[in-house]
Amino acid sequence: MGSCAVDGGCPSDYVAVAISSVSMILLLTRFLLPFLIHKVPHVKGSGFWLPAIQVLASFNLLVSIVVSLKVLKFERRHWWQSCYVWGAWIEGPLGFGLLVSCRIAQAYQLYYIFVKRRLPPIRTFVFLPLILLPWIAAATLIHTRRPLNFRCHMKTLWIIPVVCLHALYVLPLVGYTAAIRHIEFRFHEVKDLWWGILVAAASVAIWVAACILNEIHEDIAWLQVISRFVLLTMTSVFVLIFFSISSSQPLLSQISLRKREPQENVTMGRALGIPDSGLLLERGPNPLVDPNDPLDKLLENKRFRQSFMAFADSCLAGENVHFYEEVHELGKIPLDDSIKRIYMTRYIIQKYIVAGAPMEVNISHRTRQEILCTTDLTHPNLFEDAVHELLQLMTMNLAKDYWSSTFFMKFKEEISMRQDGQELEHLTGQNFSPRPSSVEISDDPFRPEHSLKKPSFDSHDP
Repeated sequence: MGSCAVDGGCPSDYVAVAISSVSMILLLTRFLLPFLIHKVPHVKGSGFWLPAIQVLASFNLLVSIVVSLKVLKFERRHWWQSCYVWGAWIEGPLGFGLLVSCRIAQAYQLYYIFVKRRLPPIRTFVFLPLILLPWIAAATLIHTRRPLNFRCHMKTLWIIPVVCLHALYVLPLVGYTAAIRHIEFRFHEVKDLWWGILVAAASVAIWVAACILNEIHEDIAWLQVISRFVLLTMTSVFVLIFFSISSSQPLLSQISLRKREPQENVTMGRALGIPDSGLLLERGPNPLVDPNDPLDKLLENKRFRQSFMAFADSCLAGENVHFYEEVHELGKIPLDDSIKRIYMTRYIIQKYIVAGAPMEVNISHRTRQEILCTTDLTHPNLFEDAVHELLQLMTMNLAKDYWSSTFFMKFKEEISMRQDGQELEHLTGQNFSPRPSSVEISDDPFRPEHSLKKPSFDSHDP
């Protein structure tokens, strides 16, 4: 044991490396599963990049411990194997510091969005380096003063400040979490943040003991082996649990990974429990569609909106109609339910408004900046100007082509068939006679199920 305690490669070291490998595989699976299996749409911005950076930071932290503590037996022949590269930079600013800083950035965003009710004034790509400045300063000081020996161990005088720096990064996380503890989050973000703080604090406490034993008692072989094993194993468990807590996931990933949420609830509207009915009443006579009516009035007809959306998708301009429908869903949330309105507003901004969004809409720069710089995310007229601009754009372009398209022909044919009373089966499965006199007025004229052949909206039609 004496030889492997110094050079690495003890049986317990290989077990610890195996545990670390399994934890990284599980972590990557946790990160990619929503996008590969549940088909969660890729969201640009901090909602995607913060979890991705956490994966990178977790990998850096694990590999830095393996290399700097010589868990595996190898010779240091190149400059990039230096203790200062792995022990000072990779393990510090690019490992633990970056991992916890990502969680601080998430808590900072939650504080501004749900307490201040506005988007954070400092962008994430600026806020993250600011949080890392103490780590960068500490790594620079260690690299300059060179307190590490050939085994990457430092003296007691240096261990205490380094350990305190680890603990110091838990304090901002506690502060932001305490500031948002009164918010009734839909996806239990506060609970998950407290769990993250508990895991981080427990890990730091164990690291303190393991580091002190590993750094100071270099002459005790069995203590070196055990402390190395505990340090690497605990780090593996820490990075997996820390990432798996849902606030480290994109919001849509949370929805798809929650077992208590049905798998079909992959949209924000359904996840928030917004009623599926719109301005169009579900029961009543078939409303007539007049091409001379304003487009906003026509889009109140849910059946027409679905047909028009299918046509817009076929023209590669569906984001305008989708945006209109999402804003329409937002209008169903009561004004006094500020939390749900903030969730829906933030979702719409990330999906349609920010530059490079998955379905970015074509609105003026002035309108876009007014939305992004708003001081009240719950304002009922926040998207009013954007909707007005897009309605004008759709009226001048899509609407004119829609009236001569096969989509409108199929829509008109379907309405005519339903008005003639030829629908034979209700959505609830009730059977009716094919006679027109047996169709009641209270039956839903827009239910899609009937025994006759239903016109389909083919997205490949011109």
